[in-house]
Order: sequence, then C-alpha cells, then structure tokens
Amino acid sequence: MKIAYISTYTPRECGIATFNKNLVKAIEVNLKKSNLSETGFVIAINDSDNLRQYNYPEEVKFVIRQDYQEDYLKAANYINTSSVDVCVLEHEFGIFGGNSGNYILPLLNCLNKPVISILHTVLREPSFMQKAIINEIASQSANVVVMSRRAVDFLINIYNISPGKITLIEHGVPDLEAPNENPVKNIAVFRDKHVLLTFGLLSRNKGLETVIQALPAIVAEYPSVTYVVLGNTHPGVLKNLGEEYREYLKRLAVQLKVENHLIFINHFVPEEELINYLAAATIYVTPYLNEAQITSGTLSYAVGAGAAIVSTPYWHARELLEDNRGRLFNFKDADGLAGIVNGLLENDTERKELKNNAYRYGLNLRWPKIGAAYVVLFQAAIRNKRGFEEQRLHHLVDPEILPAFSLVHVKRLTDDTGIVQHAKYGIPNLKEGYCLDDNSRALIMALMAYGQNKSQEALNLLPVYLSYIHYMQLDNGNFRNFLSFNRSYLDAVGSEDSFGRTVWALGYMISNAPNTSYQEFAEELFFRSVPHFQELKHLRGVLNTIVGIAYYLQVHAADERMLAHLNELTEIIVAAYREHRGNDWHWFEEKLTYDNAIFPLALLHSCGITGNKQVKEIALEALDFLDKLTLSNGYLSSVGNNGWYQKNGGMPVFDQQAIETMGMVLMYIQAYRVDHDPKSIQKMFSCYLWFLGENTLRVPLYDHETKGCCDGLGAAGVNRNQGAESTLAYLIAHLSVLNAFELEYQYNLLGGLLI
Repeated sequence: MKIAYISTYTPRECGIATFNKNLVKAIEVNLKKSNLSETGFVIAINDSDNLRQYNYPEEVKFVIRQDYQEDYLKAANYINTSSVDVCVLEHEFGIFGGNSGNYILPLLNCLNKPVISILHTVLREPSFMQKAIINEIASQSANVVVMSRRAVDFLINIYNISPGKITLIEHGVPDLEAPNENPVKNIAVFRDKHVLLTFGLLSRNKGLETVIQALPAIVAEYPSVTYVVLGNTHPGVLKNLGEEYREYLKRLAVQLKVENHLIFINHFVPEEELINYLAAATIYVTPYLNEAQITSGTLSYAVGAGAAIVSTPYWHARELLEDNRGRLFNFKDADGLAGIVNGLLENDTERKELKNNAYRYGLNLRWPKIGAAYVVLFQAAIRNKRGFEEQRLHHLVDPEILPAFSLVHVKRLTDDTGIVQHAKYGIPNLKEGYCLDDNSRALIMALMAYGQNKSQEALNLLPVYLSYIHYMQLDNGNFRNFLSFNRSYLDAVGSEDSFGRTVWALGYMISNAPNTSYQEFAEELFFRSVPHFQELKHLRGVLNTIVGIAYYLQVHAADERMLAHLNELTEIIVAAYREHRGNDWHWFEEKLTYDNAIFPLALLHSCGITGNKQVKEIALEALDFLDKLTLSNGYLSSVGNNGWYQKNGGMPVFDQQAIETMGMVLMYIQAYRVDHDPKSIQKMFSCYLWFLGENTLRVPLYDHETKGCCDGLGAAGVNRNQGAESTLAYLIAHLSVLNAFELEYQYNLLGGLLI
C-alpha cells in the first residue's frame, strides 16, 4: 500500500507539518517499512513562491505554491499518474490558497484515488464558504477524520455530513519516555524551581497574558515559581507584526513586577527534547482565550507526556481533561488560574494523580496505535474505491439532490414596484434600483413556478413584474431599462438586450398565461413592441426576440406576419454564422462573450416552429462547439467574463456568471425537445450542478440559508452578493431541470410519440 500525503511538511514550522510527519512515521511502523519512499510520498504546501524556501527531505516529490491555482491541478495529475493507492489530505483553512482555502477543491475533484481527509479545524459557526468547503471535502472523500467528539457532532448537525463518513481518531502523541536523568531539570531556569510551562507557536490567541497576570498571586505564595514559554513566534505573525506579542508580554511582566519569573525559550524544539521539557515542568498551562479550539496538538502532547495540566475550557480541553486528567479555569480568569495553581503546588498527591491519569490515557494516543487506526481506514478506502466512484457518478445524474424550490429570496428582493436589481450578500441593495432585464426574467420564473406546482406565491408575484414591464414601455412600444428606487427613470431607452429579453418574457406569458386576462395584457404589450423588431442590430437582442416570437407562435401558429418576422430575424443569425464559421470555429462571431448559449437556443426554438432543417443543423453544430469548449472536463466551465474567448486565443476561466449556466440548461432542454437525445438531459443536469458545486472551484453558488444564488465564480471564490439576475438564473434552471425529467419520463412512457 502506498499513500500520497497532501499537507504542509517539515522543516516548515507548522503544527500540521509536524502532525503529518508523525503520521508518516506511524504508517511506516505499521506497514513495517523503513522509509517513506517505500510507502508513498508527500505533496508539500508552500507559503511562498519560493520552491526552495524549505530544505524539504527526499520524500517531498511535489510542491504546491499556496496561491497558485495551476499548482493544485498539476499536483492532482502527478498523484493520478503515480502508483499510490490512497491519498491523505491534512486540512486547515489557512494553509491553502483562495477564499478560505478553496483552491484545494479542484485538486480533490480531479483525483482518481480514494481520499482520507483529516480535518484539523471544524467551526461551529462557519461562513458560507467554509461550510461549502467542508461539505465538498466530505463529498469527495472516502472518509473524514476528526479528533474530538464535539467535531463529530458539528459535522453531523451543522454540516449535515453522514455519520458513516466520519471517523474519530484522537491526536497522536510521541511514543517517547523522558529519561530518569532528565537533562532539562539541570537547566538553570528549571533547577530547584516550580515551573509553569506553555509551548507552541506564539500568537495573540494563545492567552499567555492570563498566566502572567496570575503570577503575582502565585509568586506571593511560591516565590520559586517560574513561567517558561517555549517556542517561536508563529511565522505568519512574525512576518506581519514581528515580535510585537512577545514584547507586549515582557512589558506586562515588568508592570506586574514578575519579570524575573518569566522566561522565553525562543526556538522550535524537536519532539525528543520537548518530552523532556513536559516531564520536567511542574504544571503545564494552556490559557487559550476562547472555546473555539476543536483540536490542540500541544494539549495532546502534554497529556501524552503525563503532565499535570491546567487549561481554559476550550472544546478539546473539556474532552481530553475529563475524568480527572486536568483542571479547568475560565477564560481570561487570572485569579481562578492562580487559585488552581497554588492549590496544586500545595497538594503533591493531587498533582501526581493528575499526572498519572494523563499518562495512562496518553498511552492510547501513542503514534503507533494512532497509525494502526489510519491503516485500517486506508485499507477500507482502497477496498471500497469502486463503490465510491459509482456513488460519485450517480451523484451527477440524481434529481433527488435538487434543493427544495423556494421563493424566499425572490420575495425578499421584490417590493410593490418590481424586483430589486442587486443585493449586498442576501440583503436587497435598494441604492441600485430596478432593471427591465431582471423583471422580465422574474416574470418567466414566476410563470414557470406556477406551471410547475400551481404556486400561489408565484401567482401573486406575476402582476408586480408585468406591471413593471408596462411602466417601462414607451409610447412608441420600445422600453426603458433602469428605474431608481424612488421610481425615477434612469435612461431614455433601454438596450436591445433588455428589449429582446422582454419580448421573450411577453411571448412566454402569452403561451403560458394562468388566465385570459394575463394573456391579453401580455399580447397588448407584445404587439406594441413589434415595430421595433426590424430595427434590431445587435445579435443578442435579435436572439432573445426570436425566442419570444417562437413562444408566441406556439399558441398563434397561423399568424403569418409573425412567422415572417421569425424567419427574417433567424436569417440574420444564420448569415452571421456563415460569415464567421471556419474549419475549427463553429460560431457566429469572432469571439464568445456573454450569454453564449442563447445562439443555439434561439435557433432551436426557431426550427422547432418552422421545421427548417438547415437552421437545426447550424444550431446543433454550434451547440456541439460550445459543448466541447465548456463541458470537456465533465462539469460546466463556461466562458469567463474576464477577457472572453477570442478566436485562436485562450479560454478565460473566470469570472463565470449564473446567466451563462441558465442559458446552457435551457439550451439542452430545448435540444432534447428537438431530437429527444437522452444525452441532452444528462448534460443539462451537469450544467445545473454548476450551481451546487460541480464547477471549476468545487464550491456551490446556491445558498441553502438565504435561498438565493451568488453573483459569480471568481478566481478566489464566489461573489457572495445574491442579486436578482443570479438568483433568477438559478431558479429558472432549477424549474427547467424538473420540467426536463418530466418530459423525458413522458417521452419514454409514450414510446417516443411525445411532440
């Protein structure tokens, strides 16, 4: 069995690096191998661009620069082409690049090896991105490991991860014993002293000032007490703030007149030496400032060394020190700490009992035993690899994973004028006002929702959006687009894009109106806009208008004048295709920009009305071109708005927009209506899953809490604002998926006779 470890790694000074180094050794012991070259290799995470920053040992075969996305995918390829059987991911948000470390997700998605993920941090109140990352890690992992019971509880009840995916394996401790003649006891600061000890990388959240504040009361009764702080300042803190925290602690000690009782040993000690310090200390103290510490390696080491421990009641300490393995004092409670320390210094029997209890418990945490538990997990993951792959494949075509449909966020954005254009996070941004594009999309969405399940909520929204369209229509039949929150017009006439989208919405209402009154109103607005059809110059305005006309003709097939408009506008698009098409370029322009799926989609609507085979061939050829460009990785990666896709140029990955995904979903369902190829349904669903996390960054844009959709997918993560365009794009895609599965079922049921 060979293992690839994805983690920080020694000599980088990092708790996770040390943990991973110890895990590697523990696995070697259990596999009875002498070195890592026989059992696998390490993919090291660097915190700088300099690949030679650390003198890594030979087992490090690949280095990922933390903030370079391309390194993560190269690492996945390196692992996939290697002979390893299983991967271990050491996860902590801060060691990976991107928003909350989301760069690790594409790497996980690309791996073809089973993954065991070890979570070093599990938050009780995660941000949207943090929760999404943990959920995606769990989804892509054969098993996730945590080190405390509370972490298990959080994963189940906050992150909704299946208990069967979670394994509790406590933090390992060195398999070492302090010598009878402990050399540390002969160091001047330890000789004939009562030593309080804290070790680890220094940073403000460690709470060491609480111990210093307790020293006057302790020293007053036990003048021989010395507080020893063992360890360097955390490299991140040192880089940004220097030794500010250490200097603050020194000044505090001077102010309290205990500077002679405070000793800093400013270096990173190896484990063999650390055990000696822990064994030589009279009392070990972890004075962390808040409870949100799910795992503490330093506390585990102290237990393993059989120290008498006093700690604040953070999560891990409550568990590890129960059953009389330590004492707890309240956060920032210097008086409480002083009372406990003085009591233990007075009572040798009680202190020895704590040490013995901790030591006996620590025997079960020795690394060889912990390593054996991981080996069992690895073996199970390798055995179950095929079943896990089938589970992931099923995940791509399973309609049961759709979230419940909800209009909560749409209603939040909608007032009696219309739907507000933008949001700050999930809160309407009233300063930005309203636009015709969004209210037209909202009208389509509400009609779809009503048609799907006769939703009264959706029905109640229809007059709001339709009246907005009416309010924005000029006397000549054209439309304005933007309206301020105080209902002032912000433009004289809207764009051709907004015109076309409004014609689409009106045509859709004509063919799907819940009653005659709505249909007649929509027809009145529609007909007033018709004179402007021949004035359209921009292709997307033409395309959106084609879709609207096609919906109109579904219920007014005999309207020859409107059929002529459809053919005229379709010919504009066909002519553009003939002009720009090349051997390797099956497109309508010299570049792909925004809302690209509207091109094949509109032509599929057109040929669905006219039966024109040439138009159908062009539509399907362009669809295939777009398909290969955006779905070649097995998930949707649409043309990014950050540069667009120039002919003979590179494909921009970011910023991907929700409207692109909605267009792809609508395009594939329309293709299915035209040719009834089941692959269109599969691809449609793959595109929809972009919203749920099957995307370049492996993070969802749909927010299960607000029921809104984030505004875009950027290089560093998602744009957490949840405006109308993105939310409506999600809901329209969601309703289209439901409709598509129903269509496929009906078509199969009727033996292919469905029109």
